[in-house]
Amino acid sequence: MRVLQIYQVDAFTTEKFKGNPAGVVLNADGLTEQEMLSIARELNNSETAFVLSPDGPDHELRIRYFTPTIEVPVCGHATIAAHYVRAAIHQLAEGTVLHKISLGILPVDIKKEDNDYSIVMTQGSIEFSEPFSGDIQERIIASLSLKPEELDPRCPVQIVSTGHSKVMIGIRSRSILDHLQPDSRALAQLSKEIGCNGYFVFTLDSESDEIFSHGRMFAPAIGIEEDPVTGNANGPLGAYLVRHGLAGQTGGSFTFQAEQGTAIGRSGMVRVTVEIAGGEPVEVKIGGRAVIAFKAELSI
Repeated sequence: MRVLQIYQVDAFTTEKFKGNPAGVVLNADGLTEQEMLSIARELNNSETAFVLSPDGPDHELRIRYFTPTIEVPVCGHATIAAHYVRAAIHQLAEGTVLHKISLGILPVDIKKEDNDYSIVMTQGSIEFSEPFSGDIQERIIASLSLKPEELDPRCPVQIVSTGHSKVMIGIRSRSILDHLQPDSRALAQLSKEIGCNGYFVFTLDSESDEIFSHGRMFAPAIGIEEDPVTGNANGPLGAYLVRHGLAGQTGGSFTFQAEQGTAIGRSGMVRVTVEIAGGEPVEVKIGGRAVIAFKAELSI
């Protein structure tokens, strides 16, 4: 019998029961893929991170990510959660950790902040698909209970990825965002057709100088009706804003605070930094804080 150490972590926040909850299994070596999936299903978070020993000299650990239904290539909030737990449990010094995920080996920065830790992860390669138009765009809009006139005309509807793709849908106002009533079945069907499971609806309509954007993310095709705070949506959003000239005068980089989760009572903050070369986004980092809600042991 094995005893697993499982942590429930709220990421992108310092308040318990806010931000985005993730499961973290620190001692996941030896678990089968089916066991990881079963544990993720039991915890029923949008994602659970399984921390594994390195399988080569060029990285310090590996992480695999599971929703309650499938394995996914990367997850922003579960990465923040996993590295936060490691830092807090082992009282790590500031520094950079190289972790291996399905996208490859990427750096994660461990930083001290207010006698605690913040975590900054470098995301994967930036990829833009061609904007949608015609029937597909109309169906996406209708499935999100949006009207065409509620879209932000500066924002084409398109898929953007920094490792795990999302459809970007910019809208005019925060009020519209907070009152969305998506059709989950229709979105799941569309996902099969467009090859993208997540729909990130965002607005630049903010009442705070400290918050640049607000968003909501829906991914019913992979068992996530609504994700509270999504690193793999807000990171691509940063690249998208730079590509479409919505980041203002930025020089060599663009940094902003993105808020998500208010509509479902789990507000959290993501700090996004986009490195820019020749006017184009070339690298995205996301960062945030976290808090351990509870620890449990699971015997299997």
